[in-house]
Amino acid sequence: MDLQMLSQNIKRLRAGRRFSQKALAESSGVSLPAIKNLEGGKVTPRVNTLQAISGALDVRLQDLFTPVRELKTVRFRSNKRMRNRENILAEVSKWLDDFNFLEETLGERKPFELKAVGDNIPKDNIVAVAEACRKALKLKNTEPIHDICGLLESAGVKLKPISMASEGFFGLSVGEKDKGPAIVVNVWNKIPTERCIFSSAHELGHLVLHPQAYDIDQADENGDEERQADTFASHFLMPDAGFRKEWNEAAGLAFVDRVFKVKRIFRVSYKTILMRLVECGAVDKNIWKKFHWAHYQKYKIKLTNKKEPMGVNNEPFRINRYDFFEDRLSLLTRRAVEDDNISLSRGAEILRISIEEMQDLLENWEVVL
Repeated sequence: MDLQMLSQNIKRLRAGRRFSQKALAESSGVSLPAIKNLEGGKVTPRVNTLQAISGALDVRLQDLFTPVRELKTVRFRSNKRMRNRENILAEVSKWLDDFNFLEETLGERKPFELKAVGDNIPKDNIVAVAEACRKALKLKNTEPIHDICGLLESAGVKLKPISMASEGFFGLSVGEKDKGPAIVVNVWNKIPTERCIFSSAHELGHLVLHPQAYDIDQADENGDEERQADTFASHFLMPDAGFRKEWNEAAGLAFVDRVFKVKRIFRVSYKTILMRLVECGAVDKNIWKKFHWAHYQKYKIKLTNKKEPMGVNNEPFRINRYDFFEDRLSLLTRRAVEDDNISLSRGAEILRISIEEMQDLLENWEVVL
């Protein structure tokens, strides 16, 4: 038993749960001196002690012993004092190892198709880079992206959703040197799906525009790079030719409904629509107040910068979670299980579900065309 690894994992997982040593002792029923000795790597614990601790931490027993590969090429612009930072990176590291294991086992590795797309375009011409990426992915210049997750996964980008109760953390990305490229998006239920879609495109912008900026030790945001990634995301999701086409075709609608129709077509926030109108010079920045007032007059609902339409009081329906839904890891797991490359329990471990849930999933797999 590697006591040092056990010690590090317990401390990391305890911090992620926001437990003090005393709180962990109370929750697990293990004495406080025993918790301190374990975190100090001083004693070899009994199995029932570790089971109690893993239960209190809401993790699997093997998570207490699993070594975590340290990621180096990560763009994670969040405060280093963020309690869950270390746990998120540990989870991403394990996820990437599992993903790459499946790709290698099945011979299904996908190259990053957008790696060199912007090499011959001036880096300050963000719109041109976004257009070049769309062209490389065989998207027409007026075409909406109906499945951002499927598109990115087909281009060699690994995509992972996580749910973290934070309105300040939207996502991160990992470079190729750490078994990426990969994008992690916060899908917490208080974050609109429009934001999740935009975050994935934003992180893609960093992968394409700022490959040199992937350093785990850098935590402070670069304002210019963030704005560039936002511009990239806007034009990647909603190309100018497509926006103008849909906006003009909806010219007979009231302004609020016109915004909502175009936003639903491109699966972006209403804020992205308003920003594009400002960018095009069609309106000035007063449009924000005018839109919020017009929306209230029509639907009797107050919108804020953090809100999206919720589909109430006859308001247009919001984009839902299934507009942002990844599935490649599940597909690779299915193939590996059915080809007897991995066991059912290993499949459950990769998908982070119980063996019972995995057995139910196996039964669902029987429906084929």
